[in-house]
Amino acid sequence: MPTRKARALSKITIDHEDDASETTLSAQLDETHTAPTFAELGVRDEIVRALAEIGIDRTFAIQELTLPLALAGDDLIGQARTGMGKTFGFGVPLLHRIATADSGTTVLDGTPRALIIVPTRELCIQVTEDLVNAGKYLEAGDRKLEVLSIYGGRPYETQIAALQKGVDVVVGTPGRLLDLAKQGHLILGKVGVLVLDEADEMLDLGFLPDIERILGMVPDKRQTMLFSATMPGPIITLARTFLTQPTHIRAEQADDSAVHDRTTQHIYRAHALDKAEMVARVLQAEGRGATMIFTRTKRTAQKVADELNERGFTVGAVHGDLGQIAREKALKAFRTGKVDVLVATDVAARGIDIDDVTHVINYQCPEDEKTYVHRIGRTGRAGRTGIAITLVDWDDIPRWQLIDKALGLGIPDPVETYSSSDHLYAELSIPTDAKGTIRRPKAERPQEDSSTERATETGDAEKADRPRRTRTRKRTRGGHAGEAPAASTAGADASAAETTAPSADAAPARRRRRRRKPAAAGASAAVATPAE
Repeated sequence: MPTRKARALSKITIDHEDDASETTLSAQLDETHTAPTFAELGVRDEIVRALAEIGIDRTFAIQELTLPLALAGDDLIGQARTGMGKTFGFGVPLLHRIATADSGTTVLDGTPRALIIVPTRELCIQVTEDLVNAGKYLEAGDRKLEVLSIYGGRPYETQIAALQKGVDVVVGTPGRLLDLAKQGHLILGKVGVLVLDEADEMLDLGFLPDIERILGMVPDKRQTMLFSATMPGPIITLARTFLTQPTHIRAEQADDSAVHDRTTQHIYRAHALDKAEMVARVLQAEGRGATMIFTRTKRTAQKVADELNERGFTVGAVHGDLGQIAREKALKAFRTGKVDVLVATDVAARGIDIDDVTHVINYQCPEDEKTYVHRIGRTGRAGRTGIAITLVDWDDIPRWQLIDKALGLGIPDPVETYSSSDHLYAELSIPTDAKGTIRRPKAERPQEDSSTERATETGDAEKADRPRRTRTRKRTRGGHAGEAPAASTAGADASAAETTAPSADAAPARRRRRRRKPAAAGASAAVATPAE
């Protein structure tokens, strides 16, 4: 695999904040700076080898600043925008310390020595995968170092069995972690390294009380690392309460824009009834790769996914109405390229970390500036460029103007745009002959529709998988038994022919009573006997 390009630092500023017992490091990103390798920073050879196999050699700025302190066991706060390499910023030193005998952590015996708390299931899976990749050559005694993900939507029994078998690193969401800890299945008394990842998102999702309870269960003598894209007041309070003289690391200047400079932003005022048509054309833009489409509601996410599938695009969906297995299946298909469009709600998409997303489309206007930054942060990652497109309804103009003012974008009144607007085609490099539907080769069409998969994941698996029943009982007409209908028909024409021209063996028609007109005036009407 090609080695990724590292963006590193050229200037470091250290400020001492005596009242908070905190040291702040701020670094400015610079393309000309040569970032050090993980080996040069003293990382274990097993980890360096594993990272090299997935194309990672040199550090990003947040990693370059974090590793020396984290490897030494210091508490720290890491602050950088999404997509800047925070996972390996804490993951590499965490693996190094628990696998190194003289690092101050105790010998690995199958009881968790490191705990990483994340806000969402998707981020839990992503962080676990990264740690497994980085630590695949590490050993704990006579076995490999074990990393376990714990999150809701999965059976308790499987996770409990894994804990009983023995794990060294646990990555989990607050709710499920707290449940298992209260039940006595998750032992936190030997945790030597604790990480809070995406702390601001956990605050937004209301997990702060659960986190405080978990922090009360781990030993006081430990290393704690907190990572967050922003530092709101409650997170600062949390850090000062549970961290010991932390070093606050910023991988860019504090006054830099929160929005990725490498992401080109397009804002359009769009009519709700024309949005699907616009998106269909955007998906045909030149150079368009993996694309994420964001909605505010679960219903809209599924509606957009279904409509784009009908228009010929390969689309997956991730939202709260889908079961966990279906969500993981959609994410896996998106990561592997089986589908190149993923429609997601904001909560479901938190933690989706895919570097090669080229386009982000805000189908519905975000609720606030934080959500906007989070959405468009899915593209322009790891030194790449990206395109973010936001479609704003007429009713959402006031909301958008607040977002625009907060971020200083300078686009308070988006230009009115339709699927036929010339500037849409010109600005997004859409071919002029693009239509609202595309022809997809039969081999690329999905083998099962999304309704069957949704039924399977919401508890109707038996109903979804059950074959259509063929009737076997015999019908009776006029008291006489008739033949059962065939299990399959030769076609619509044959079926129609059988209906209009019954065979000689068909059952007799139902008896009917017919009246004859009187033969002559004054004569009484005679009742005819039914014909046999």
